Amino acid sequence: MLFTLLQSPWQCDIDSLLLLLQEGDDLLLLQDGVTAALAGSQMLVKLNATPAMLWVLEEDVVARGLVERISTKVARLDYTGFVALTAKHQQQVAW
Repeated sequence: MLFTLLQSPWQCDIDSLLLLLQEGDDLLLLQDGVTAALAGSQMLVKLNATPAMLWVLEEDVVARGLVERISTKVARLDYTGFVALTAKHQQQVAW
């Protein structure tokens, strides 16, 4: 399943989202959700402890001026990659 986090992880029930993530799932951080991938943050530690693959939308990182602050351990993709993830998963949950 594809999960998308569109808002700041500090402004939603991120713990419930983390409980839903399973092996084979993808979690895409976009819009304000990209702040969850800040290098050295506790939120990133929580996200990396899940079995899901973690992605961040590059255009949203750039738009927020966070290019140098996003962890290099998070895979980045562009809109074409976002479309590919959407095509890969029949189901999507926006968070």
